[in-house]
Amino acid sequence: MTTRAVLSNEWSYLPIPMLLVNDRGDVVASNERANEAFHRCLAGADQLSACTVDGVEYTVEKYEHTEIDNYFFYLFYPEGMNEDPRKFEEMERELNSLLESAYDAIYITDAEGTTLKTNPAIERITKIPRDYYIGKNVNQLVERGILEESVTFRVVEEKKPVTVYQRGQGDIEVMLTGSPIFNEDGEVEKVITNIRDLTDLKQLRDENQKMKELNSFYKAELNKMQANPDVTKDIVCESAEMKNIFFTGERVANIDATILVLGETGVGKDVFAKHVHEQSLRSEQGEFIKINCGAIPPTLLESELFGYEAGAFSGAQKAGKAGMFELANHGTLFLDEVGELPLELQVKLLRVLQEGEIRRVGSTYTTWIDVRVIAATNRDLKKMVKEGTFREDLYYRINVIPIHIPPLRERREDILPLIHFYLEHYNEKYDVRKQFSESTLNFFYQFDWQGNVRELSNLVERLVVTIPTNMIDIVDLPVDVRNDSSEDGLPQEITTLQEATEKSEKTLLAKALKLYKNTYEIADALGTSQATIVRKLKKYELS
Repeated sequence: MTTRAVLSNEWSYLPIPMLLVNDRGDVVASNERANEAFHRCLAGADQLSACTVDGVEYTVEKYEHTEIDNYFFYLFYPEGMNEDPRKFEEMERELNSLLESAYDAIYITDAEGTTLKTNPAIERITKIPRDYYIGKNVNQLVERGILEESVTFRVVEEKKPVTVYQRGQGDIEVMLTGSPIFNEDGEVEKVITNIRDLTDLKQLRDENQKMKELNSFYKAELNKMQANPDVTKDIVCESAEMKNIFFTGERVANIDATILVLGETGVGKDVFAKHVHEQSLRSEQGEFIKINCGAIPPTLLESELFGYEAGAFSGAQKAGKAGMFELANHGTLFLDEVGELPLELQVKLLRVLQEGEIRRVGSTYTTWIDVRVIAATNRDLKKMVKEGTFREDLYYRINVIPIHIPPLRERREDILPLIHFYLEHYNEKYDVRKQFSESTLNFFYQFDWQGNVRELSNLVERLVVTIPTNMIDIVDLPVDVRNDSSEDGLPQEITTLQEATEKSEKTLLAKALKLYKNTYEIADALGTSQATIVRKLKKYELS
């Protein structure tokens, strides 16, 4: 606390000299009227009742600071003040001006608790006109509920400053500090109470606490980013669309709304779901649990999801068993192929998502759980809702944050990075050094991959394991794979040369349309003119 801050603005401009002194006798602050001559009066004096400054006699009174222990105010009253009415009137005007302009409410009573004076700030704090208080006893204010307790009578009883905190009007919080004024006999003659509205201070304190919590969150996120600056380094994606999908997943990682991941079989819905979990705070509290709703018989799916009690059915474990929801408590549950859920289980899943409670098979009580659900499907749930095979209310409950992962054929920039990723993985797994020829890589790039990433991974592993040579060429590809593509430009059956040429030309143009934005880029890639490309497209009815 600075020296200037110790002496509040309300006291610093009093019309009489004032000094603030610590318990060692050091002057730590003074108002404008107390010059160095008043400081010298206190030097070496244990008790001071009077002094002379510039030929004027002053009576000195000492008061203990109401808020800072072992600090004292010394007030210097000039002798003969009563003999000079103009001087007294000037001082009274200044004191009244100070009282009227003070931000805190100032409340003055006599020793019996009768209100003598207050200032305009009392109206702002209590929402009651100041005139109402004049002549009222503080007991009446307590009875009406304006005050919770009387500070005045505690000051009179204890003969020292008293501070209390209580609720004011409009549910605000106030601090009341009562200070005694003594007569010549040492008895409390009046009590001055300072009332300060702490609402703004409390709001500032709450906002400061929120900022600290937010800073802690940002610090944790920053540490996570510093430890892993490339948030998608373990995710193979080069296409802008896939990067945006994963970044979206990271942005909603700590939002507990349900995510619905849509896409064809094998596009990597489970990889996305696990990545969202790993980027969330839940990864520090719970597990990532995955269950394929289409791989478990409907009769067993309920017990797998919700668990069962001992003796719930024939063959049940004696101790019962926790379900996937319980295992995922405080973590993430990934419901793959959620469109395969039977209608009766859809009702129970809806209740879990709405209420956050589960009930084991054979149990009579519910258990509260804290689970973030990510669902996935390759089916058209909207169509299923219309057909009555999927509940509409459940559809809207899980479709809070929909994420669509496109198939590989629509994001060809990811094909070759995935090929290299899995080739390196299986080379290391099987301790080999296989490579793909350039023609094979070109084939892979043009291939449509109907099974998406799963098909790609399986094919790479198959080739690494079965092809004896280190260099894998296009002729080493399985016949069924080559037959699914027209990459070699040859028809599956012998036909005329013109027909074969046209079929190859049409296939090449169709693929070029998927790869390039306009006919100029296609012409440049195929080494011909734009007019020729336009004519060929029109001939084969391609657009």
